[in-house]
Amino acid sequence: MPASEQYPHKYLAAAALFVDDGGRVLLVKPHYRPTWNLPGGIVEDDESPLAGCIREVREELGLSVPIARMLVADYRVNPQAGESIQFVFDGGVLGDATADSIVLQAEELTDWRFVTLAESEELLAAHMIRRVVAAAEARTSGATYYLEAELRLG
Repeated sequence: MPASEQYPHKYLAAAALFVDDGGRVLLVKPHYRPTWNLPGGIVEDDESPLAGCIREVREELGLSVPIARMLVADYRVNPQAGESIQFVFDGGVLGDATADSIVLQAEELTDWRFVTLAESEELLAAHMIRRVVAAAEARTSGATYYLEAELRLG
């Protein structure tokens, strides 16, 4: 049996948590869903979650910035897409000059903005609210969090 058939399949995704000088979180608006998100996306084959995050930030925002430590790993089951592990890395503080240089990937994104955590609750899907709040807390506390959704397959 080929190795690819011996193990379960899950996909990985990686995103960056960027904040401004006031601690507001950077969110992006994908054109293909009603809710906002952190910049990031699916990790490609033969790519680490960190490398995927760096690539996605470069593609989606046009930024080549250092991405630091992992803040959150979130195991999630999506009934349509299957199981995934979603990583959030610390993108750090984006100063005004860097934020002003953001160039959105037009094929995927229509807007970006910095929002408070309270404002993010109006824009994010429920599972993302939990992830973003945990990432923001981890960023300030120095902790790393593992999250796990209650939804199960089967």
